Amino acid sequence: MRFADMLSAMGTEPCLRIVRFLLSAHPAGMVVGDIADELQISGSTLSHHLEKLKIEDLVKVRREGTFLWYSVNTQALKDLLALRYAECCTRNKTIEPQAIVCCL
Repeated sequence: MRFADMLSAMGTEPCLRIVRFLLSAHPAGMVVGDIADELQISGSTLSHHLEKLKIEDLVKVRREGTFLWYSVNTQALKDLLALRYAECCTRNKTIEPQAIVCCL
């Protein structure tokens, strides 16, 4: 169930954009205002999506003074990718592992 909820959280275009943008700022992360400015997402909409990602443990948040810094939980992403990789490439052999590694 954990992975289904994680996939669901990343299943919206804004959430996927947020995760991709935060990955570009890894490991330091970004403050909310910079995320909103870069992705042109309103504050309330961004807060909603960040909360959803935080609940599913896909992003971490830390407070520094009055600023909230968000960063990607890379371990959660690794776990999710490992599950998907195992399903498609090792157990079912739907895709040969070399086909994925070549394109990274």
